[in-house]
Amino acid sequence: NIDGCSVFTLPAKKWHWRARTSALYFSQNVPASTSYRVLFSSSVLNLCELVALRPDLARLKKVLYFHENQLVYPVRKDQDRDFQYGYNQILSCLVSDVVVFNSLFNMDSFLSSISSFIKKIPDHRPSGLDQLIHPKCVVLNYPVQFPDVSREHDKNPELFFSTLLKLKDKHLHFHLSVLGETFTDVPEIFSEARRLLDSHILNWGFQSSKDDYLRVLCEADVVVSTADHEFFGVAMLEAVHCGCFPLCPKALVYPEIFPAEYLYSTPEQLCKRLQGLCRRPDVARRHVVKVDTSSFSWTRLKDRFKTLLADSCP
Repeated sequence: NIDGCSVFTLPAKKWHWRARTSALYFSQNVPASTSYRVLFSSSVLNLCELVALRPDLARLKKVLYFHENQLVYPVRKDQDRDFQYGYNQILSCLVSDVVVFNSLFNMDSFLSSISSFIKKIPDHRPSGLDQLIHPKCVVLNYPVQFPDVSREHDKNPELFFSTLLKLKDKHLHFHLSVLGETFTDVPEIFSEARRLLDSHILNWGFQSSKDDYLRVLCEADVVVSTADHEFFGVAMLEAVHCGCFPLCPKALVYPEIFPAEYLYSTPEQLCKRLQGLCRRPDVARRHVVKVDTSSFSWTRLKDRFKTLLADSCP
């Protein structure tokens, strides 16, 4: 969407291997050019490795964009967290000229976790890294191309489906659409919930076209997030743009985007709100959501991205 950019990407799968090996791949597949001015990269890339392998790219203005950060990305047990992924992101920040986050929550959670994360090193620990990185940091929301409109353990499907089963047990009337791409490791709760909620299901799984996806969103009244992890939340904003009443956790990035009336603190609060909306669906249908989705549109944000990609450093 910005003229004059050369785009080099890898498919959005096997992210663990992308984080480990993409720098070497790009070092061999990005052709040398004297016309490059700015290197804009995702935080999944080990930027430190890339600029070491390609000194010609090291001379460019280097912008690192964080969609998520590995210092607080949820894992089932803390000992399961691979230290290398977070460490690579810290190193990438240190060699960058500008570090951009898609939300204030993303930035604050990363910077505030660096010191405790580095303490996992058994000895000879570096210090003051957050102070070196902080001056480079800015927040620039992910630009959504409305109405352009995924399922993982970090979205807490157990809470979502257990809440719906409680509504079913109370004999409340509702229809359900569960949208998203299915990957190799699908939590067992999905197949169980699909069986138990079968009579309520209108749509399930990946939609064959963007128009089909938008149609489902436009037909829905309420959109629910039960995420344990969210650094921005494109899908929730897309649903709101299509007219859905949002219910989100009072945590993570959500208070940064959604007013208090759309937030819940406990599973019990979520269940109570959904019970009320099942009994009075007109409340959601008449409601005009107090979120200006245009603030997150490419049209609104493109000038800030163009400024960011200017070749002079701030």
